[in-house]
Amino acid sequence: MTIPLMALLGFAVWTLLILFATVGVYRWSRILTGRTRISHWTADPDAGTGLYPRAMRAHMNCIENLPVFGVIVYTIDRIGLGSPLLSALALVVLGARIAQSAVHIALEQTDPVIFVRFAFYFTQIVAMIAMVVVVVASL
Repeated sequence: MTIPLMALLGFAVWTLLILFATVGVYRWSRILTGRTRISHWTADPDAGTGLYPRAMRAHMNCIENLPVFGVIVYTIDRIGLGSPLLSALALVVLGARIAQSAVHIALEQTDPVIFVRFAFYFTQIVAMIAMVVVVVASL
């Protein structure tokens, strides 16, 4: 398995971990203790307070970006392209995604925190664009 494929798998696993370790734990703890009915939950990321809505948004951010990264990695794999640069960029995407989600979930969203979170997001976007440039240049 190539490093870009491993990074894609890591991205998918991270997305699932956010769902189960934050959103799932919060919801099921409230349901099982009788504080909330199971029918209470909606897709609204602003429902609840504190960590819960931040975790919902972090999970949704992963869901929004996973297909884009997936198509890039699929294309790299499909054409059989491999290089240390592509491997490094794929790891940058994964690392920046984990950092962005962790900052989003763990910290109250003040202006400086949002700036840091955006910097990690911007890093992912630049790395993905660079990966596309490498693919197109190789054709």
